[in-house]
Amino acid sequence: MADTIADTRRLFSKPQNLNDAYGPPSNFLEIDVSNPETVGVGRTRFTTYEIRLKTNLPIFKLKESRVRRRYSDFQWLRGELERDSKVVVPPLPGKALFRQLPFRGDDGIFDDSFIEERRAGLEQFLNKVAGHPLAQNERCLHMFLQDESVDKTYTPSKIRQA
Repeated sequence: MADTIADTRRLFSKPQNLNDAYGPPSNFLEIDVSNPETVGVGRTRFTTYEIRLKTNLPIFKLKESRVRRRYSDFQWLRGELERDSKVVVPPLPGKALFRQLPFRGDDGIFDDSFIEERRAGLEQFLNKVAGHPLAQNERCLHMFLQDESVDKTYTPSKIRQA
């Protein structure tokens, strides 16, 4: 009976100090997808999204970055991760082909409600992917999140922690 009592006692953790409670988190990675902008005319019209990253993870070369990407860039990233990593990559929000049909009563893929829905889905996708430790080692993810432009002819490789 004494063994049973010993096994069920609560573990006492050390008391939290003010720095633990109010200091910076030990590891963080924040990614926001915001400020959609539609550019171009007719068949060359598309929407870009601003991606803001803040982190203290040592694997990222920049602790803060801001880039713009379009939906096809997200498709490229997903394809690269599926091909080169051991990560199960979540789906992107849909392509919305029916919204691209002519003679619709709304703006189709350029309708504000659709853009907002897609923005939220892209943000959720990026946070899931970038939060995965194996994906954080992929050069394509770093390029997507932190380089001004995406070099789709890059050589896939792993990032080594500094």
